[in-house]
Amino acid sequence: MAKSIRFRNTGKGSFFGDFLYQPVLQRHRDHFLVALQHLVDWSAWSQRLLALYEGQGVRGAPPYDPVLMFKLLFLAYLYDTSERAIVEQADLNLLLKGFLGLAVDAAPPDHSSLTVFRKRLQEGSGWATLQGIFADLIQQARAQGLEMGSIQVLDSVHTCAQVDAAKERERQQQGRPPRDPDARVVHKGRRRLVGPEGQSTLQEMTFMGYKTHASVDAQTGIVTAILPALGNTADNKAFPALRDQDRALGLPTRIYAGDRAYDDTDIHERLAAEGLVSGIHLQAYRTGKKDGHTERWLALQADPQHQEGRRARYRVEQVFGLAKRWHGFGRCRYLGLARYRIQSALTFMVGNANVVLNAGSSNV
Repeated sequence: MAKSIRFRNTGKGSFFGDFLYQPVLQRHRDHFLVALQHLVDWSAWSQRLLALYEGQGVRGAPPYDPVLMFKLLFLAYLYDTSERAIVEQADLNLLLKGFLGLAVDAAPPDHSSLTVFRKRLQEGSGWATLQGIFADLIQQARAQGLEMGSIQVLDSVHTCAQVDAAKERERQQQGRPPRDPDARVVHKGRRRLVGPEGQSTLQEMTFMGYKTHASVDAQTGIVTAILPALGNTADNKAFPALRDQDRALGLPTRIYAGDRAYDDTDIHERLAAEGLVSGIHLQAYRTGKKDGHTERWLALQADPQHQEGRRARYRVEQVFGLAKRWHGFGRCRYLGLARYRIQSALTFMVGNANVVLNAGSSNV
């Protein structure tokens, strides 16, 4: 007879786990976490997360339900706080406890257990599992009535590595390895700066870190596809992976928009082959040549759908701005690309959840 899956008892279903919460939940029924608990079928992800455990809940000591652990990590990004701090808050805040499925008198997992859980997501098939959950959250929202638009906007957002530039130079001078070997120096082009005396100079803008390539639904602001990568990864090279993720979601896409970094003939050709319109901003050389090959690009530039896509491109900047301002995406939480992937996925999942709940009754 097959052994059944066992999870550590958190008191859910007991007097302290359900009954005592009711007055609190009733008073705060419009709270983000209360609404989110009902919006998302969190239990649907238990089995795929449990597959990352060696004993899979059958062998060894009973683990916490991995959904509880995932929710705890989700909260750390929602409130832009550390894993240690979110565990402390989960022991004090009744709404957090209720969201996690902990009884009033039950202690949350300690922060070291959360660290172990995060490592499961960054090793082996953990990233594929996280990608599946990322996509499933979007599909759940669509199943409940969220209407996606027909324009996808492509762009990338940079995240600075957890590296001090001065100390990094010292390490190099001492012949020591870099603090974050995966981080890359990225050149962001030149920017005109005005000094204290009013003098204007052009300065090369650089940073060390990573970037996330993303596809964003212009109508809702939902991030539909992500590709966390090294900071010097070219934007146009990320398009196939983003397009594959969007296609798997079955989005009603009609136009792909983007800045000049995506003005790649291969991308234009692929969009045309799929019956999609390019709203990608064209490089000047496309229409400025005098070799008789400008007709196609001039026609594209004059296409109302192309222009519609270009007008929608600004929407992606709003999404990235919110991720940096409210969820700490301007700076890496951890070292290394594998950990950065987790930060990227959780940050944009939190942002997507905000979008869905803020949509209100008009969409969901």
